[in-house]
Amino acid sequence: MNEKVFVSCAVTGSGDTAKKHPDLPKTPEQIAKAAIDAAKAGAAIAHIHVREPDGKPSRKIELYKEVVDRVRSSGTDVVLNLTTGMGGDLEMGSGKNPLDVGPNTDMANIMERIANAEQCLPEICSLDCGSLNFGDSTMLAVNTPSDIRKAAKRLKEIDVKPEIEAFDLGNMWFGTQLVKEGLIKDPPLFQICLGIPWGAPATPSAMKAFVDIMPEGSHWSGFAISKMEMPYVAQTVLLGGNVRVGLEDNLYLKKGVLASNAQLVEKAIRIITDMGATTLTPEETRKKLKLKKHK
Repeated sequence: MNEKVFVSCAVTGSGDTAKKHPDLPKTPEQIAKAAIDAAKAGAAIAHIHVREPDGKPSRKIELYKEVVDRVRSSGTDVVLNLTTGMGGDLEMGSGKNPLDVGPNTDMANIMERIANAEQCLPEICSLDCGSLNFGDSTMLAVNTPSDIRKAAKRLKEIDVKPEIEAFDLGNMWFGTQLVKEGLIKDPPLFQICLGIPWGAPATPSAMKAFVDIMPEGSHWSGFAISKMEMPYVAQTVLLGGNVRVGLEDNLYLKKGVLASNAQLVEKAIRIITDMGATTLTPEETRKKLKLKKHK
């Protein structure tokens, strides 16, 4: 069991959830406020995606810059974790030619995908460590070994800690390979992502399988989506990990009651403290993960 837990809050994500939650943060001002509110509720880390004004996911640098500037100038301390997952969406053609890709395709060069981290210099950014059949349609999330290595090398150069995102066991295996190759500074940081079709299921045995192949000395965080979010707060702490919650992963405080990010953080912290553990501040989290706080 982990007795000193840092809590991450993923405040908006890139899913098609804006239509499902009227208060989902969409504008830079709203996303920054959600991160600040989550920090005030006890989150040490805010995981940031950005969106267009209509709620559609975006990877525009100027939107990231505005969110980061607003959070940094707020006087509220929180570790910033920007996504680099955007730009790897491939919708295969459903007709005779699979290379006639669909309108949801958004493929970008890997250096373009990490440009937000280069320009905004958060303490952490996500690094998806494998490709995935994303749901039941023809959508793929594409992350090749070559691209992942290029991104890891550049992130090491600019001293932004990659959070190795593992949606399936092969992702975790490749993340450990990056550590062996010296592309990740100590201590490595992993994120175990459960319940996303068709990655790893939200089961205790799946989570433990990820933990069992993690390099010695690693730190990790974990989550499960939807109704399994809060049960996996407890499961993660029991297996020695840290916690992620937020509207990216689950929209509800309880059945039929829409949540705010701050409410999800508060509920997670109640679970953690009821288990006899304590939560870390942003500064304690920086020390634990050996993060550089860029100005």
